[in-house]
Amino acid sequence: MKVPFYLFIALRYFKSKKKNKGLSFNAIISVVGVTVGVMALLVVLSVMSGFHEDLQKKILGANAHVVVMSFNGKIDDYESLMKRLKNEKQIVSTAPFVLSQVMITNGKRGHGVFIRGINVDLEKETTDILKKIKQGSIENLKTRSSDEIPWIILGKELANILGVFVGDGVNIISPTAEIGPLGMLPKAKHFKVAAIFEMGMFDYDTNLVLIDLKAGQEFFDLGHGVTGIEIRLNDIYTADKVRESINQEIGYPYYAKDWMQMNRNLFSALKLEKFAMFVILILIILVAAFNIVSTLMMSVMDKQKEIAILKAMGADDKGVMLIFMIQGLLIGIVGTLFGVAGGYLLGKILNNYELIKLPADVYYLSKLPVKMKLIDFIAVSLSAIVISFLSTIYPSYYAAKLNPVEPLRYE
Repeated sequence: MKVPFYLFIALRYFKSKKKNKGLSFNAIISVVGVTVGVMALLVVLSVMSGFHEDLQKKILGANAHVVVMSFNGKIDDYESLMKRLKNEKQIVSTAPFVLSQVMITNGKRGHGVFIRGINVDLEKETTDILKKIKQGSIENLKTRSSDEIPWIILGKELANILGVFVGDGVNIISPTAEIGPLGMLPKAKHFKVAAIFEMGMFDYDTNLVLIDLKAGQEFFDLGHGVTGIEIRLNDIYTADKVRESINQEIGYPYYAKDWMQMNRNLFSALKLEKFAMFVILILIILVAAFNIVSTLMMSVMDKQKEIAILKAMGADDKGVMLIFMIQGLLIGIVGTLFGVAGGYLLGKILNNYELIKLPADVYYLSKLPVKMKLIDFIAVSLSAIVISFLSTIYPSYYAAKLNPVEPLRYE
């Protein structure tokens, strides 16, 4: 098989002048520069993707995909409304809930939390929070008699703050006051800790508690009403379309909000941050591209006689230009391949061994998440190769326009 002369010569220039068959030192430096840039960019993008996906998973684990609420403050006929909602094809399950803000105390320890009243059977089909119970059991949630102390489920971090365990008692104090003989009195009720959950997200493990739906209705004087209805979909990315469909179907005074709408600022910030990191870290590859330019320029200056001989033998400007373009492109391709391999390996190590721990109260997550996406690898690889190719244009053009007479004048 015959190899075109410009490809053969480009491969020869890519190697060292010495007897060994290794790469030239300048080529190695350029390859390492591209490798480091590609590897750094892939690891950072994978971490950003992992952070986005892990955060999304935890948010959707504790919350429904779509929530229906009322401008009146509560929904009285929620059972009939739930039946109407189930006519939507995308809806898998629905569950009523009561939601408010309260103070939870144990002795002299207290903390402000969101309290959510749930129907245990329906909640298991709508969110994943009851699947995250680490201490206690769902069996503890079954109310056996009306005079029994009602149960409550706490997050792990909240239980640590209050210093309570399964079976201990806590007090719930509502800011909505009652009028007594001595004036306005806060409403309080005693609950028994039935279980402790751990979502792995500090915000939920600290600021969310669950109680029985009927206990919530009685405590907040809602009668048979609820605060809203949770909805689970078969495809989370159709939530906006389902929300619009529900708003058209049920109308005023009800309204629907989807998970993307409720967390728009957070996910928009993550998306913008990922793009900014891509732009910033692509500069590393641009720095490596300058190494390629300098390597090729040194190669052109060093091989002026060879270029002149090639031209004297009949090589045209296009052929000479191709020689150095191929040489630079080989540096980019080899560096990209090593960078992709290194980025994938480092991502696997970070994901499997959890080498980097994060303060959960700052970053929401307790470990550094890594999610390697094919689209990220393709985008980074193409960007690196294109930048490497563009960096070959000027040195190749300079070599092609070299006058063969000068180098050969005194030969």
